[in-house]
Amino acid sequence: MKNHFLGILYFVLCMQTSFAQTADFNWQGHRGSRGLMPENTIPAFLKALDLKVNTLELDVVVSKDRQVVVSHDPYFHPDFSIDPYGKPVPRGEKINLYELSYDEIKRYDVGSNGNPNFPKQTKLKVYKPLLREMIEAVETYRIKNNLPPFWYNIEIKSEEKEYDKSQPQPAVFSDLVYHEISKLLPADRVILQSFDFNVLKHWKKQIDAGVYQKVTLAALVSNLRGIEKNLEDLGFTPDVYSPYFQLLSKEKVQQLHALGMKVIPWTVNTAEEMKRIKAMGVDGIITDYPDRIPN
Repeated sequence: MKNHFLGILYFVLCMQTSFAQTADFNWQGHRGSRGLMPENTIPAFLKALDLKVNTLELDVVVSKDRQVVVSHDPYFHPDFSIDPYGKPVPRGEKINLYELSYDEIKRYDVGSNGNPNFPKQTKLKVYKPLLREMIEAVETYRIKNNLPPFWYNIEIKSEEKEYDKSQPQPAVFSDLVYHEISKLLPADRVILQSFDFNVLKHWKKQIDAGVYQKVTLAALVSNLRGIEKNLEDLGFTPDVYSPYFQLLSKEKVQQLHALGMKVIPWTVNTAEEMKRIKAMGVDGIITDYPDRIPN
């Protein structure tokens, strides 16, 4: 019986590796499907899967009790957050998730108000899930609906000025995230991205030392320093270079490919822009609107 189970597991992992090697274009649902559902919530990820993305892009932060929480911000955003007493979170007051237990975090509603910047977003009462809860929910949905394996693009939200204020130090933060994903996902279905190069350097070091399994590392870029300077600051060549889409040109895409990196820009939200950026030769696109992906 044990050998039979191991045979099935090996077959599944081979299928997943095959998927990772053969997917011809990487369509990523940003924060699940932020333009359509409350961002970084389980309904947003399920909606993205219904729209046939092959990567779920998400962000993670850490609670006071060291739980890995799916959230873009380390605080409750006043544009759409409602406190446990039914009142909107006031502007100018940053409620730091790193100072709250997850039980406290879960009491906040982050969907009923909708997001004024995304008027097509469905309004529903929903909370910020744990990373492991999110993975278990979408994997259950994948199996139930006979969907092909997909990637998870997990962004560690980290800023150097916020160390020990709204987040742990990069090594502690990374270890918490790795502990969760290593229990639930094969490494070849995980992309780990960050704007904080200290985070990426830590992951590279741990992978090279054999402490972490090899995942795909992606450098997020929003600055104007240029490719050479960013790679110099990072200290190694990542698997993916992921810039703001307006920073790209066909020549830069070719340069990045020549250096051995895939190029996956963010955040492209109209069908026309998706077609224009894809024509540059990029390897994927991150979008808030998976329903606008061109045929």
